[in-house]
Amino acid sequence: MSNFVSVTSDGGVAVVTIDNPPVNALSFHVREPLMQALVSLRDEPDVAAIVIACAGRTFVAGADITEFGKPVQQPDLRAIIAVLETIAKPTIAAIHGTALGGGLELALGCHFRIADAGARLGLPEVKLGLLPGGGGTVRLPRLVGPLKALSMIVSGTPIDASEALAAGLVDAGFDGDPIAHAVRFAAEMAERGPLTPVRDRDGRLEQAELPEFDRQAAELAKKARGQTAVIADALCEQGHFGQKTGRGFYLYENGSRTPAPNPEVEALIRDKAADKGIAPRAIGADEIIERTLYPMINEGAKILEEGIAARASDIDVVWVNGYGFPVGKGGPMFWASLEGVDKIIGRLDHWHERTGKDIFRVTPLLRQMAASGSWEGAAS
Repeated sequence: MSNFVSVTSDGGVAVVTIDNPPVNALSFHVREPLMQALVSLRDEPDVAAIVIACAGRTFVAGADITEFGKPVQQPDLRAIIAVLETIAKPTIAAIHGTALGGGLELALGCHFRIADAGARLGLPEVKLGLLPGGGGTVRLPRLVGPLKALSMIVSGTPIDASEALAAGLVDAGFDGDPIAHAVRFAAEMAERGPLTPVRDRDGRLEQAELPEFDRQAAELAKKARGQTAVIADALCEQGHFGQKTGRGFYLYENGSRTPAPNPEVEALIRDKAADKGIAPRAIGADEIIERTLYPMINEGAKILEEGIAARASDIDVVWVNGYGFPVGKGGPMFWASLEGVDKIIGRLDHWHERTGKDIFRVTPLLRQMAASGSWEGAAS
């Protein structure tokens, strides 16, 4: 049909393959032929089921960010999903690599989803300050339940295939060729009776524990508003709002904008630390770097692992030009290669063991980079 979307047939199962490297983003030049293929196959009597798959190293990893801020060219993702949901024959998303953002929403428009053991699925839009725009917030709770959906949508953190299978987000797991497994699965589903689109499956919603949902939502809202910051809360309760009141974390005497140490804050910190059983100690420059910059490198590896960025250098360009990372350091990922990835992994492991916090849990791609010696080798 086009260079980006092709259709093949295997025993009555149509396989629609998206091929838009590097991450199969849902660009207009993908959406247009994809819509045409689905409309044609919907009305083709010799087609018993439809598989949507992707070439390359990943399923659809999201929207095309080069189209952000521009007029939307139709068909948009919502229109494609609307057509998917008019198809009476089984539709199956064959997921490998990552299904993120619009990619997961496309999969949610299908009747079924199967995923390989290494797949990761999620709605990471919140990390960009966005909301899922293709109906993911409506369909996800109908598969995994409101509590799980709340956690996934608000955190933006993808889950792995085993967790997705346990939660009900995917219907089957596999190892090996995704298309071959999807075709066999589709043939089995074609022998079943009438199918219900995900948007109309209300069973998990009716089973929801609303008081627990409200409690978790309130906790997340409280955290988002910074209400769990003990020192900041105490200062606000005392009416110390920074420069406009002349005092906050620092003193601003006689209308000066120059901060001066605030003895009251120092005493407050000591008191709150004592309440929590935290003993004061000196924190050196090395520890500050280990606990702030090293997790940043780990997050960068996750971005590569999830297919959000195609290359480590892309992350470096964003941080140098958009966030003021020192040009002389070359960007966080380049700096990590100079710092020593083995060293970074060792210290992250140390802090994870000491604190138990997930922010220090080393992602597999970072360990692969240490073994291969390059980000490209690790991501291939």
